[in-house]
This record gives sequence, structure tokens and C-alpha cells, in this order.
Amino acid sequence: MEENLLIVKDVIKQYGDYTALKKANISVPKGSIYGLLGPNGAGKTTLMRIINQITAPDSGEVYFDGELLQKHHISDIGYMPEERGLYKKMKVGEQALYLAELKGMPYTEALEKLKFWFEKLDILSWWNKKVEELSKGMAQKIQFVVTVIHEPKLLIFDEPFSGFDPINAAIIRSEILELSKKGTTIIFSTHRMESVEEICDHIALINKSETILEGTIDEIKKQFTEDNYELTLKNTQLESNEFYEVLSNEENTFHIKLKEEYTIQQALGFIIKNYEIISFKKEIPSMEDIFIKAVNNV
Repeated sequence: MEENLLIVKDVIKQYGDYTALKKANISVPKGSIYGLLGPNGAGKTTLMRIINQITAPDSGEVYFDGELLQKHHISDIGYMPEERGLYKKMKVGEQALYLAELKGMPYTEALEKLKFWFEKLDILSWWNKKVEELSKGMAQKIQFVVTVIHEPKLLIFDEPFSGFDPINAAIIRSEILELSKKGTTIIFSTHRMESVEEICDHIALINKSETILEGTIDEIKKQFTEDNYELTLKNTQLESNEFYEVLSNEENTFHIKLKEEYTIQQALGFIIKNYEIISFKKEIPSMEDIFIKAVNNV
């Protein structure tokens, strides 16, 4: 059984008449890259703010590393919000040192680790620039460094690739994966489903302020996989029959749905007897397909 670093149990948060979270539940395994998904306004940001103790839940419990979440856990968590917050008039190096020291790092250790990260990301030449001189993407690189600098047990990234060009997005993605390999637990909030497929091993889907889906990527894909298949035939047409329904086709490639009373072996037996098959595969839904289906079914 997996050991969880973070457990959110029946958390409720209201602002006046507005319910931001309604019995939210997630369990984040140690060492996982955990995708927190949901439409705008679903409650993801509120949940991240509660985990970071920026705001408190009205009811419910949050456990961190086996204990109820407490003030001293703040130093074990790194958070990069979507709305980045750097002081524009300060120099980059001064600000990075200030933020590292705020997280409890001694000056000499902070300086050493900042120099390491600035060299690694090839941004050492920005040290004496003012933040206002940086582009949005450059400022986000600085924000990434100050988020990870104190090597917390848990890193939370809210839309970490927004504002990055493809090259820098790939660099940050690579660094996130490297941190994960070293044992850091990562929560990754995004609308970009392709990023989820590439990076995450566990996900939770929040919709209308509550958790509607949670598990490993493989478990969830299995849950949403239907008896649909794609086959390509040689120069022929395929029509629905007693074994399957033809859902759609593009030239000689057909998408079929197996009828409940038959097995795929029976359907394939019929197809092999009557047609020449070029390719055949079971259709596995993408995370985007699952996201749309789960949200629309609620």
C-alpha cells in the first residue's frame, strides 16, 4: 500500500454564500507527480491555498506526513502560484536571496544553492538585473528557482508552463521530472491535458467544488475505456452488423463499438473471415476525453 505525504479529508470552504470547496478529498502518495485537474472555478486554487495555509478550511482535515497540517509544515512546502509575485524594483539576485532567507535558509547556503540553480538554468547574467527588466518567461524562471531552492518535501505548481515558450517549458518540465526522481512529491495543477499525460502518475479531478475522480492514470484510463476498437482494412468498406456498430470511418480506417452480447474474439473471427486487416487496436481514451466525459456526467 502506498504511503501518502498529503491527505485532504472532507474539506469545506465557503466565502459568504459561495461554496469554493464542498467535501474535497485527495490522497497524494509520497514521491508521486499528482495532477490536480478541473475547469476554471472548480476549487483547485482554493485547495492549494488551504494546503499552503494561506487560508483555512471551514471544516475537514488536512494531514501532512502523518500529522495534522501545522504552521511548521510551511517550510516543507514550495508553492508556485499562477499569479507570480516578484518585486519589480528589486534586483533579481537580492530578491532571490531575500525569498530564500524567508524560507529559513542561512545566507551562505542560500547564495550557494542560488548560484547552482542560476548556472544550471543559464541565467547567472540576470543576477544584477531588476525584475522589471525581465520578460514574463524570464521572471517565471526566477520564480521556479525560489520555489524549489529550499528542497521541500512537497512542491505545488499552478499552471507552471503558462508564459513559457516551448523550449523553456521543456527545460522546466525536465527539472520537475528530475526533482521527482530525487524523491520530491509534486502537485501539478493545469488545464493542459497533454502535460498530464506526459508528467503525472496520479490525478484528481475537481468539478463544482468537489472531487469527482481520483486514482492512478492507468486506473482511470481503464475505468473509462469502452469496447471501442480501431481497425484499418485493405480497400473495402465495413458496415455495422450483429457483432459491432461502426461509429465512424476515414477512408479505410474504421472505429467500431462491440455489442454487449459478443466478445472481441467473435467479432474479429467474423472480420478475419471476410476482410483483409492491415491494423487493429483497442481505443484508449486520452485524459482530455476522460476530463470532458467526467465533467459532463456530473
